[in-house]
Amino acid sequence: QVQLVESGGGLVQAGGSLRLSCAASGGTFSSYSMGWLRQAPGKGREFVAAISWSGSTYYSDSMKGRFTISRDNAKNTVYLQMNSLKPEDTASYYCAADRSKVVSRSPREYEYWGQGTQVTVSS
Repeated sequence: QVQLVESGGGLVQAGGSLRLSCAASGGTFSSYSMGWLRQAPGKGREFVAAISWSGSTYYSDSMKGRFTISRDNAKNTVYLQMNSLKPEDTASYYCAADRSKVVSRSPREYEYWGQGTQVTVSS
């Protein structure tokens, strides 16, 4: 059973930055595709970014150029660096893992989820 624990959320002003971390345990982290997804109040879960087992990265168009996903297999950790934050980025951010070698943008394809970390961007 894979366990994922996110950290790094908080309150930040518009234009600021945050770095989210997700520590994984209980599985073969280096073989998983890892994703970050978010959910704003009253909305569905939305794809943010993903990184394959080989390090290929994928982004939602609205985050491209502002967010960077990376992974450290030695630490079993995936990161999301968020820059130039906007009030519309306010959401709960979830880390997710998928054993498939094909990276998915669909929340339904991810098998394991963290509990989420709240990001609030004030205007």
